[in-house]
Amino acid sequence: MLERRDKSTSVTVQAQSVGRPTGTIAAEWGVAIEDIQKPTGVNYIWGGDMENQSEGFGTLGIALLIAIVLVYLIMVALYDSFVYPFVVLFSIPLSIIGALLALALTNNSLNIFTILGLIMLIGLVAKNAIILVDFTNQRKAEGETTYNALIQANHARLRPILMTTIAMVIGMLPIALASGAGAEWKNGLAWVIIGGLLSSLFLTLIVVR
Repeated sequence: MLERRDKSTSVTVQAQSVGRPTGTIAAEWGVAIEDIQKPTGVNYIWGGDMENQSEGFGTLGIALLIAIVLVYLIMVALYDSFVYPFVVLFSIPLSIIGALLALALTNNSLNIFTILGLIMLIGLVAKNAIILVDFTNQRKAEGETTYNALIQANHARLRPILMTTIAMVIGMLPIALASGAGAEWKNGLAWVIIGGLLSSLFLTLIVVR
């Protein structure tokens, strides 16, 4: 059936993806369509989930950057320094490593909901580095060297970091393992948070130190 879209004649072809990410199927179709000789004036555009996903990725990417900038500015105000917040921000890439690894191991794709999980991670994982940096600054103010202060911070703050991280991971497990209707998008979000928290737990203690 002929339709009108953007003042042009159009034909809509609909399909539903089952068991595979929409983005992967669209990429394969894109490669196949490029090999087809198209008549002059004929073109194709993606609609539905792919259109929403393309628009959502751009918006969420901006939101991710804004979240990082806001976390940095807040810490600048709290620490009264432009340097210490950068140490805390090092924990964010470390959490992204675990988040992407968790997605790969659980066969989940990067979509709008998993990006939302990455945005949530920014605030969750920064707390580990904040706890270490704050205790380190306290020990330095009492006359300790930076190295000794960091060693003491790791020993003193390991237990609270472990307790909060394990509690959040266990809290996410029911969502990550859910199998009911509409659970597939919540699974990815939960696995992103679990993977990011675990990698941040182990790597932040080493890198920030």
